Amino acid sequence: MTRTSPAERALARLIWPLRLTRAGMVAERATRAFWPVWSLIFATVAAFAFGLPAQVPPVWLWAGLGVVALLLAATIARGVMRFRMPSREEALDRLDRTLPGRPISTLLDQPAIGAADPATQSVWAAHLQRMEARAATARAPEPDLRLSRQDPYALRYVAATALAMALLFGTLGRVSEVGDVVSLGAGPAVASGPSWEGWVEPPLYTGLPSLYLNEITAEGFETPEGSRITFRSYGEPGSISITTDVGPMPTEDADSYAQSVTVEQSGTFTVNGPMGRSWDISVRADAAPAVALDGEVEGEPPGQMQFAFTATDDYGVTSGTAHIRLDPDRADRRYGLAVDPEPREALVLDLPMPFRGSRSEFTEVLLEDLSQHPFANLPVSMVLTVTDEAGQIGTVSYDIPRLPGRRFFDPMANALIEMRRDILWSRENATRAAQILRAITWSPEDDLDNSVYLQIRSAIRRLESGVDSISTETRDQVAEILWNAALELEVGDLDDALERLRRAQERLSEAMQQGASDEEIAQLMQELREAMDDYMRQLAENAQPGEDRPDDGGERMEMSIADLEEMMRRIEELMQQGRMAEAQEMLNALQQMLENMEMTQGGEGGDGPQTPGEQAMEGLQDTLRDQQDLSDDAFRELQDRLNPGRPQPGQQQGPQPGQQPGQQGQQQGQPGQQGQGQQGQQQPGSGGQDGAPEGQAQGGENGEGMSLAERQEALRRLLEQQQGRLPGTGTEAGDEAQRQLDRAGRAMEEAEGLLEDGDIAGALDAQSEALEALREGMSELGRALAQEQTGEQPGQGQAEGNMAPDRPLQDPLGRQAGNSGSFGSDEAMGDRQEASRRARELLDELRQRSAEQDRPEVERDYLRRLLDQF
Repeated sequence: MTRTSPAERALARLIWPLRLTRAGMVAERATRAFWPVWSLIFATVAAFAFGLPAQVPPVWLWAGLGVVALLLAATIARGVMRFRMPSREEALDRLDRTLPGRPISTLLDQPAIGAADPATQSVWAAHLQRMEARAATARAPEPDLRLSRQDPYALRYVAATALAMALLFGTLGRVSEVGDVVSLGAGPAVASGPSWEGWVEPPLYTGLPSLYLNEITAEGFETPEGSRITFRSYGEPGSISITTDVGPMPTEDADSYAQSVTVEQSGTFTVNGPMGRSWDISVRADAAPAVALDGEVEGEPPGQMQFAFTATDDYGVTSGTAHIRLDPDRADRRYGLAVDPEPREALVLDLPMPFRGSRSEFTEVLLEDLSQHPFANLPVSMVLTVTDEAGQIGTVSYDIPRLPGRRFFDPMANALIEMRRDILWSRENATRAAQILRAITWSPEDDLDNSVYLQIRSAIRRLESGVDSISTETRDQVAEILWNAALELEVGDLDDALERLRRAQERLSEAMQQGASDEEIAQLMQELREAMDDYMRQLAENAQPGEDRPDDGGERMEMSIADLEEMMRRIEELMQQGRMAEAQEMLNALQQMLENMEMTQGGEGGDGPQTPGEQAMEGLQDTLRDQQDLSDDAFRELQDRLNPGRPQPGQQQGPQPGQQPGQQGQQQGQPGQQGQGQQGQQQPGSGGQDGAPEGQAQGGENGEGMSLAERQEALRRLLEQQQGRLPGTGTEAGDEAQRQLDRAGRAMEEAEGLLEDGDIAGALDAQSEALEALREGMSELGRALAQEQTGEQPGQGQAEGNMAPDRPLQDPLGRQAGNSGSFGSDEAMGDRQEASRRARELLDELRQRSAEQDRPEVERDYLRRLLDQF
């Protein structure tokens, strides 16, 4: 028995790894040698598949084919010269280099010395056994087919991409045409006779497939207008020709091998010559698109316009527009509309198109807010236009009685909007509009707040700025001012819940009289519900525990929230049924009941101990009052620095109408007395709240001997102590109250630093922020206490946080503050007129001083900031 060596055993196991390695080396060398060959073939096939031979003259085609043939021969010769078949030894060496220690070379090696030494032979045999085991793990390496060095410009990828595009979008059958073109004039080709073929290609936007004329056996067929017929002939020039009347004949030479005709009308298409055919072609006309409204043009509260439309086309709509023009003939040509309107360009809106799906028939909705456009709430004509891919246009016109826009139900706001409409209609109405606006602002105390009053006066000045007429820019500015003023009157921020409730009821009543839409009625009903909820919450917060109520002989009527909701639901039902008179009567009854309503407390109750919520709210009210007094003192000190010897704010230089001369001096001292009284009685820490540190309560008795910075520091420390005892922690409103009070503390600290530096003007800004944060914090705390009280005792009003009646807090305009720090919420209607008169006098004084140019700029800046707030 012959004994095999370890090398032979190892090589016997490496037959397949060795074969695979050698095959990989063949692939590597063939790729490097012949990649230009297949790249050239790929590019040529792609060019023929996309119909390049049909687009070039035969001479050029012959020349191109010759160049391709030469390049192909050159690349093949280059590849043959560079290619070399790998030997077995090279493959074995490649495989051996993939193994650690090169075990195959070791197995084929012999010891150089000690061949006859038994010990050396034993060691060598053990070494061969280890190398044999290691060689048994050999695996064929992956071939390296990268050609980055040979093809730095990646031409092979360009050719491969072209071939892939030809396979996806080209026609590989056209490659066979090359043989027909090349064989022209040769004996075998001529012997086979001439031939032809043709295609009918509809326009791309139709999405219809192409037709192959050689396969159409019918006598006629139908194709869309604009289709392109491509005809190609092979054989002797002039042996095959075409005649047709479906479109203009091609201008190319009759001997051309490729011709094309665009189908414009119905007719015949005839192939003359061997294998001739004729077809009757019917043109399928491209219908114009159509569009129509789907329903009516409606309003979407508060002021948006919307309408649905349906567009159709046989192949699809590409775009659409809506042109809206004013129709003055159908307008109510009275008052400001009696003059001729100024010409305006049509309002053009793009119709929405579907993002997905077919556009041959679809329905979309256009939603636009045109409330501020001059055409809003006026009769207009609307033209809908749609366009298809062929450029055809479809239009339809509608007369719209009223272009939906925002409706204003507040009488004053409605008057401002009417003046805005008049000046946008024609600038000739500027004089008339200015006169009416002056009449509106003649006595503004009862109807307009300061912000709206100033806006209207600004509009009047602009309207009266022109001698004959105002400019277009001025007209647009006035329109913007009046719009903002009307919007503020309509939905402005009303701090007084009762006033907001009255406003909501008045708007709802006005809407019923004007015949508002169901959507507008629903929105106003929702606003009324929200206003009623706010009013009921304010009643609960303002209800005093143990408050004495007159005995009405047992005829008191009690209503629950459910009863009020039932009345609201009944009013809405009556309006939906069109019974507006009954709905108005019930609305008036609801308004009277809400105004006469009072919130009762459970239990008899008298003057009992204060709850923690009452103590916290009362302490914050003291802090708010002290901070306001400190801000007033800082302002007076700033005035003394800048204007020494000038009269104090509020002093009168002469007797007022209806005032005795002897009373002048008394009135001159009132503002100062008020400030002194507040300063002397209400210093930081004087809140009298339970548990307050005594050290904070003195603060240098009545503030004497304390600087403004020290008083500010004392207020900040007191606020920090009050924050640690606030109820409602853990609720959303309670946490928000803490955040607002933190903001107030930071503002106080900033004001303290500025006062120490002598920057009183900057400190006034920081103090103003502290006041605002304190009011916000008190408001959130009141809401938190109301939620706690409601959760503990359902059906009872909220009594925590009410300010005692003998502790009034007033703002710089003389208005009293409510329980949560917001002004103007706790005064009776009888007292408001007097307060409004005082506020108006002080406001006029502030305006006069802010207009005096000799005053320092820092003082005028502060006065302007005060006017901006009020």
